[in-house]
Amino acid sequence: MALNAGPHFKFTEAISFFVDCKTQEEVDDLWEKLSEGGEKGRCGWLKDKFGLSWQIIPSALGELMGDKDPEKSKRVMEAMLKMDKIDVKTLKQAYEHQRPENS
Repeated sequence: MALNAGPHFKFTEAISFFVDCKTQEEVDDLWEKLSEGGEKGRCGWLKDKFGLSWQIIPSALGELMGDKDPEKSKRVMEAMLKMDKIDVKTLKQAYEHQRPENS
């Protein structure tokens, strides 16, 4: 159950749910279902039909960005910043310094 304080207090990005997804399929499913009637954003963020913010993030993002090699981490971050829904395959290509197939 969630309560709000009526019209005087609105949902903002200051409150959000973070969902740690194990697979790309889980990311894809939640991304579509939660954004239905809402708004898709950048870098894994979306708002549902009620205006509540969600971060739909694959576990692989943290794993790849946590690499001790700063160049690999930087490439993953740069790839992620270009995305709306996070795509694990593209993150891994950036990590391995490969060009995405769509480029």
